[in-house]
Amino acid sequence: QVPLVQSGGGSVQAGGSLRLSCEAPTHTYEDYSMGWFRQVPGKEREGVAGLVSDGSTTYVESVKGRFTISQDNAKNNLYLQMNNLTPEDTAMYYCAAAPWRLTTVQRLRPDEYNYWGQGTQVTVST
Repeated sequence: QVPLVQSGGGSVQAGGSLRLSCEAPTHTYEDYSMGWFRQVPGKEREGVAGLVSDGSTTYVESVKGRFTISQDNAKNNLYLQMNNLTPEDTAMYYCAAAPWRLTTVQRLRPDEYNYWGQGTQVTVST
């Protein structure tokens, strides 16, 4: 089992930036997919960004140009750099991983992932 441990998040004013981190040792896998998701109370979990083992990335339309998903060179950590944050970005954020390569459409579907981080809160105020 791949343990995912998240860090980062917190509170920021609109227009600010935050970076989320996720310890996710994927270097032992030839193929894998990783994603960031967010959820607000009463709503379904939403896919924000996805990354697969060949380096391809996918973003939900609402964060394109503002958020960047990346991995470190050792492939042990996943990051989500969030810039120009708005109150609509307020949510609990989760990282996720799967030991297979997902398609562009699949990467933002939470049911496609089988390992999850513990979640970290992001709050953006006006």
